[in-house]
Parts: sequence; C-alpha cells; structure tokens
Amino acid sequence: MTRRILSAAVVAMMLAIPVSTAFSRDNGPRLQRLETIRQKLKGFLNASGIVTPRLQTPEELLGFLLYSDKNLSIRRNQSCASCHQLTPAIDPTTKRPLPVAGFIDPDNIQRGTPVSTGSLPDRFGTLNAPSVGYAAFSPFFHWDAAEGLYVGGQFWNGRAATLQEQAAAPFLNTVEMAMPSKWAVVTRLKEDPRYRVLFKNIYEIDLEHIAEHENASATQTPPPAVFAAYDAMTKAIAAFEKTRAFNRFTSKFDYFLAGQVELSVKEQRGFELFNGKAKCAACHITEPGIAPDGSVQPPLFTDFTYDNIGLPRNVNIPGNPEPSLGLGGRSDIAARDSAGGDIGKHKVMSLRNIAITAPYGHNGVFKTLEQITHFYNTRDTLGFVADNKDPGFGVSGWPDPEVTQNVNRDELGNLGLTATEESELVAFMGTLTDGYPDWGRDRNVPPGTPSPFIQMPLPPFP
Repeated sequence: MTRRILSAAVVAMMLAIPVSTAFSRDNGPRLQRLETIRQKLKGFLNASGIVTPRLQTPEELLGFLLYSDKNLSIRRNQSCASCHQLTPAIDPTTKRPLPVAGFIDPDNIQRGTPVSTGSLPDRFGTLNAPSVGYAAFSPFFHWDAAEGLYVGGQFWNGRAATLQEQAAAPFLNTVEMAMPSKWAVVTRLKEDPRYRVLFKNIYEIDLEHIAEHENASATQTPPPAVFAAYDAMTKAIAAFEKTRAFNRFTSKFDYFLAGQVELSVKEQRGFELFNGKAKCAACHITEPGIAPDGSVQPPLFTDFTYDNIGLPRNVNIPGNPEPSLGLGGRSDIAARDSAGGDIGKHKVMSLRNIAITAPYGHNGVFKTLEQITHFYNTRDTLGFVADNKDPGFGVSGWPDPEVTQNVNRDELGNLGLTATEESELVAFMGTLTDGYPDWGRDRNVPPGTPSPFIQMPLPPFP
C-alpha cells in the first residue's frame, strides 16, 4: 500500500502500527500483547503531547521515543534530536521555519555557531554535527580495493561502521550526552514505563529486573542484561533513522527525475555546471543507483568516500581546538598507512537538503552555501587572509588549509566559475530540499503528492 511521506512537525500521532513479522508468529497471545502495547502507548503519548512521524513497527516507535528523550543525557537536557532536530529550524533572516527538517542542530543555523553545546554547558563539540538525513544509505565502512580508498561508515571520520554503532556513541561521549556508562544509561531507561513495556515486548528484555546504578562508572562491571538493553536501544534508534522520516526523496529534483516538473533555466544551468565545469559530480554523484530490490535508486549526491578539500581552520570553535585529522587521525587507519595518505580526509556527505543545513564543512567554517561554493571555486586564486575572523574572509582571500597533507587540488580550488555561475550552482542545490509539494507551490506537485520513489525499499544496513 502506498504511504505518504509527512513531516514530523505536522503528522498526527500514529499508533495503528501494522503488525510486523516479529509479531505475527502466532495469531493469539502475541497479537493481544501488541494491542495492549498500543493502548498503553496511546495513554502515555496523549499525556505527554508527543507527536510522532508515520512509523510502521513498534521498534521504529521505540526508536523515535529514544531519539527524542533528553533524560538519557547527564543533565537531562539533551537528546539525539537536540543536534539532529526532527522539526524545521528557524531561518535567522526571515524568522520563519525553514521548509523542512534538515536533521541538524537548529542552534547552529539560528545563532551561526559552528558546533554544538553538550549536556554540560562548558563542553562543546569540535566538529559540526552532520545531518542524519539519508545517513541510512551509507554502506558499512570498508576498504574498496578496486578504487584504492575507504568508503562508507558514519561520523566525519567513519569510525562507526554502521548506523547502529553511530547511535551508541553520543550517550557516552563526554562532550555530548556525557553519561558515565552503559549501566547508567540503562538505569535511566528503567524510569520510563513506555520503555519497560516496549523492551519487554519487542526484545524480551525485562528492564525492571536489571539492578539500578545511575552513577555507575565505565570501569564497574554491570549485569549482562545491561549490554543487551543498551544494544537494543541503539538498534531501535537505527531502525527509526532508516524510516521515511529521514529518507523522503521529496525534493524538486526527485520530481524532475520522474518527469513531473521542470527545472528553471537557472536551476538547469546549475545542474549542467554541477556535472561539468564545477566538477561537483566527481564526488557528489548525480547518477542513479540500484536499490536493494534491483529497482532504480535516485542519486544521493555522495560517493561516501573521504577527501581533504583544504578547509581553513575555524578559530571560532570554542577553545580553538587543534584541527581534526579526519580519517587519517584514526589509530586503526594510521596503523595501516604509515605514509599518512588519509590524513586530513573527511567524509563526503550527501548534498540532499544542503540549502537548509548550515553551517558547512566538517568544522562549520562556512556560514552560507554561497560562501562554500565560492571557496570551492576560488580557494587557490582569491588571495590570502590570516583566519576566518578576518573581514576579508571569502572576499579578498582564504586562510591556508588547516591540514596541508593530501589536499585535493584536482577537483576544486581554481574552477574559473563566474559569479553568475556560482549563483546558478546554488540555485540547483536548492532543488535538493525535501518537502517540495509543501514549499514549491507547484500545481504539478500539489501538497500531499507522494515521492515518486515511495515504493523503493530502504537499505537493510544495521
């Protein structure tokens, strides 16, 4: 049955969840338990006023609740959604909501900050929080022997091989949610009656029988059930992040691919530049792929590899930390590459929703899409300024790369684009913003029009 992609900000609470295979092994007691879960959750969610996106399984619903739960941070003030918001951020210029959620930190957009604040107010990230949108399509982190490079994974340096591994990290990160241990996190889970119901019925994990220890350190040995519960938590979050809520394929470009709309003259010129003179498509692939069922998959605008584009250091990051060495800064990668061929390389992220996911670059040094486009064009020709606090930053010059090893000098830096051509590129990238039926005001794609790729299955990656 065709399902409509709807924003988490506007969808009414969906609790009529179709019975998944996990709940259809028999036609008796298990189905009755599922109905009991629904009724209990209906009361919990109505009481708390929570609005969910359209979800299909109890595991996805659990993932949504966990993703949005601030109680799972040390100060009970930060959730996954704090840095990867499910609702549109506010445009700092118009003071109106952006067209759709970009799944990034809204504070960075609204205040122009490059990195996120942690649960503890004196701690800050050192890298810009990337969008979770379409992250489910990133393959497992692996070495591609044919191409001679690393591909896939999560985070800017690919240190999490899978989406589930990524979901496990922020809770215990000292500058993010800052919980002291998995045992402490599971103790917080026990507080919520929704989790007690869902963990028991989905995973057969009884949270009530796990001993509590909210201040447990990472060196203390917890009961074995703690590890099972923590893994189940991350599995549910990954399941939620693989839903249509994050992977909509409802941009103008998607409807253009389907022949339902035309690009404007400016957008079409930008598309041609993207694939040609500007060399963007060398890494941000515009060719369709193959979906898990063998059908055509629309382009994701990334090849999931790693590159050093010569980003300047961002001295506006609190504490002015040393630049990240990216992929080559990982001890496991460095051990395999004594020559340092991966130092300074960061993941090539998808450009879907790029127009609404400022700031740009792994260190958030560029505040606008226009600015980073100008950098790609003129990095090696504009001139020199000391740092990004200089009034001439991006106007009369650029600082030196923060990491000088392995800078890509073949595909950017001296593209020879005119100001008009830069503007055309930006216009094209604006067609990659989801939610076009709602924001496009296009009679050919009225509000409620489903994605032309709604039947395409999403990846089965963990």
